[in-house]
Amino acid sequence: MDWAAFRRDFPILEEVVHGHPLIYFDNAASSQKPRQVIEAISHFYAHSNANVHRGIHELSDRATGIYESARQRAARFLHARDPSEIIFTRGTTEGINLVAAAWACENIKAGEVILLSEMEHHSNLVPWQMAARKTGAKLRFVPVHGDEAVLDLEDLERQLSEGVRLVALTHISNTMAVVNPVRRICEAARRAGAVSVIDAAQSAGHLPLDVQEMGCDFLAFSSHKICGPTGIGVLYGRKEILAGMTPYQGGGEMISRVEYHSTTYNVPPHRFEAGTPDIAGAAGLLAAFDYLDRVGRKAIFHHDQALATTLASELRSMPGVRVFGPSGSRAGLVCFTLPGIHALDFATMADQRGVALRAGHHCNQPLMEKLGVAATLRASFYFYNTESELTRFLEILHELKRKLA
Repeated sequence: MDWAAFRRDFPILEEVVHGHPLIYFDNAASSQKPRQVIEAISHFYAHSNANVHRGIHELSDRATGIYESARQRAARFLHARDPSEIIFTRGTTEGINLVAAAWACENIKAGEVILLSEMEHHSNLVPWQMAARKTGAKLRFVPVHGDEAVLDLEDLERQLSEGVRLVALTHISNTMAVVNPVRRICEAARRAGAVSVIDAAQSAGHLPLDVQEMGCDFLAFSSHKICGPTGIGVLYGRKEILAGMTPYQGGGEMISRVEYHSTTYNVPPHRFEAGTPDIAGAAGLLAAFDYLDRVGRKAIFHHDQALATTLASELRSMPGVRVFGPSGSRAGLVCFTLPGIHALDFATMADQRGVALRAGHHCNQPLMEKLGVAATLRASFYFYNTESELTRFLEILHELKRKLA
């Protein structure tokens, strides 16, 4: 694989930060964008800018074609049965909130259980807290064990036999680099009569996803983590479930007929897409899907995993360094702490040397508290990162350890 050729597609990677070449190791927060995506967005505004579904003129037809092509492409990206199972959102967070508001709050009764894991991002925790308060449901958690954050699958199976109505779990943890066995989890949920929701924010750009093989009822991810633009995301929903759901928001496009005192709603997915959507974002996302298909998500995963495994191994060889996540196979990120050095101090000084890291709780506060840490450092990789960047980062790490310890 010619990774260097793909890297040349990303203009921002030529940036100089504080006098140093940029080393961008914050990909779990947001990925960078190739020229092909940037040009697709620019081309839309230059040649096709209009509203979708509502005009009879040429530009509206072009815009609608781009928007619906992106929906069809998203369905293929996830191996969904039909494009009608694809809802465009602002991102993973809105996708999960949509399910919480339009399905959970309408279907879960007082005393029934919403089951999460202890490793969930706030976006897959807070919406369910809100739904539980509104419905009187109970919120329960599958424990994770130790710094390796091993999900207790036996406990999950046990809890599923105790009145669970919905299971919402992350595919890849944004802090622990754990790849959860989502097919097994969704199968167990289906046997128990529970609806399954998968947070694929960290997996969509790194692993091939097949929602039919996985057996999930809902799955959400964001464009900006898969080389696409910010402001748009995808929610997959099984069409049998979407058909019975009420709208998440009201307004134009999500209606079939409006009268002064009543409204007939549109069919899914349009029922859940009120107002003018992010059409330019859909153009960029369409280009991102095509780009990732050229690279290949299996190859991406192995490339990123190799960098993360090397970094984790180097860190574990340093006295006092605490490394989180699996000691064996892991996804392409590493969270760690350095003895006697605050994560924010280290990240600030690394930035002065051109390195973009994430420092803090990473929207994982409850898990961080359970692990007894206020903040960690996170290095997260993508296919345009290189071994030479990792070597340079390790040199900077040793330098800053000496200065800050």
